[in-house]
Amino acid sequence: MIIYGIDIDGNGRCLHYHQEHDIVGLKCNKCKKYYACYQCHNACEAHTFEPIAVSDAAPVICGHCHTTLTFFQYKKGACPYCQAKFNPNCQLHETIYFSKD
Repeated sequence: MIIYGIDIDGNGRCLHYHQEHDIVGLKCNKCKKYYACYQCHNACEAHTFEPIAVSDAAPVICGHCHTTLTFFQYKKGACPYCQAKFNPNCQLHETIYFSKD
């Protein structure tokens, strides 16, 4: 799986979010691509980022091990497969990325 964005490193960090724990890709409901952030998405696509339903089978991808995750796995704060920690501040942007169905 690919995490798209601007200046992406091997763990999915981008131009906009590049701290140690900024390592997730988030799926756009419209194009179904995983992006490092909505800003990268909006700069690279002809449409704006659309939030994905929390019930989607794989709305998030871990940038460290590239395993897809459910919303509830992601919300625990670390990848259940490789234990890489996610940035807790991402919750501040939750409504940009996820819809409650």
